[in-house]
Amino acid sequence: MLLQYATTDAEILACFPPLKVLRPHLEEAELVPRIRRQLEQGYHLVYRATDGQVHSVAGFRFHDTLAWGRILYIDDLVTHPDSRGKGHAGALLDAIIALAREQNCDAVHLDSGPQRHDAHRLYLNHGFRIGAHHFNCDLR
Repeated sequence: MLLQYATTDAEILACFPPLKVLRPHLEEAELVPRIRRQLEQGYHLVYRATDGQVHSVAGFRFHDTLAWGRILYIDDLVTHPDSRGKGHAGALLDAIIALAREQNCDAVHLDSGPQRHDAHRLYLNHGFRIGAHHFNCDLR
């Protein structure tokens, strides 16, 4: 599967419904400016759609790290609830992993909320393992 990159404002906005599921704090009006800023920083937004409807969305970036070498980090991966169970996220994940291999990455990393059990099952079925605890310190 070739990755469909969201690069135009219309493509980015079409990704809003699934992204809102994962990131409920997002407002539609702020999506394009935020994604544009992230694109400037190396973020890639990809999606899977049929008949003009976006089913799954993923956002990722490449990093070179001391801890893991060159990695592809998945910031966002979500399927709209109306499209779940049809292989959309799995297909996106397969394509992203293939891209990471093409780009000579040492690994693919992501973080996932502890309540996202269906997502965890997907990741484990695609060869991911739980390799760390993620800590954060909110500043606002």
